[in-house]
Amino acid sequence: MATNGNPNPQFPSPADAGNFLEQKGFTITTRKLPILKSGPIEDMTSRLGITPPEMIFGDNSVSVEHKASGWRISFNAFDALDRVDKTGETMLKVAYSKEWQKNREQVHEGIKEVVKPFDWSYTTDYKGTLRSNDREIVPSTKPIPLELLRRPDPILFFDEVILYEDELADNGITMYSCKIRVMPARLLLLCRFFMRLDDVIFRIRDTRLYVEFGSGEVIREYVAKEEQFETVKKKLAITREDVPALMRDPNRLSELLPVVDKSLERITL
Repeated sequence: MATNGNPNPQFPSPADAGNFLEQKGFTITTRKLPILKSGPIEDMTSRLGITPPEMIFGDNSVSVEHKASGWRISFNAFDALDRVDKTGETMLKVAYSKEWQKNREQVHEGIKEVVKPFDWSYTTDYKGTLRSNDREIVPSTKPIPLELLRRPDPILFFDEVILYEDELADNGITMYSCKIRVMPARLLLLCRFFMRLDDVIFRIRDTRLYVEFGSGEVIREYVAKEEQFETVKKKLAITREDVPALMRDPNRLSELLPVVDKSLERITL
């Protein structure tokens, strides 16, 4: 299993330069391309050692690079999936897993499968792929300054990129996506893993990257949340809102799920 920080040279492929913005010494790049075809999927399956999700955007990516220092962080589907448990130890022990297996055989028919136990919900603790040279991001207690992000600053650049998605054999959804917004003095990148397994559990794994251009300060926050399905359903029931719609809204659900893990790191470039 790859660590949160070792780049893989195979994925994403150098297929498209993507969209980019240069801002005060930083280069912000996003790339959005179609779902992988059978050949690249087979290659990714072989390298990962697990069956990929239904929708795998293997050429999509988001990156933030500081040219002067060579420090760079990027997010891509291969490295996110390489953090999925491949031992089966954290696999959800529910009946849906058999349905999922049959569904995968139909979706990727004709592709050589690697059949072995793994976390078929594709839960990942991926925090990005680092290229740091001699500069290391270190543990910190300094939080992201939310008051600065609440300022009505103009948005110079905004994009949303999906890395992978799967409907868990029509029993929920699992998705890894990234949203980035760049203002004149700072940026915020949110990369979110969201999973809803009907009648079982909700999970959210958020990685936020904050960059203050003037000082060169970078803060990375990781927050993991989860809660049992029925507990969340009961909380939503008292809102008198559209419960099925709310169950598809990770922003609203994030307010209801308790934190199970959290970390803060920082670096000044």
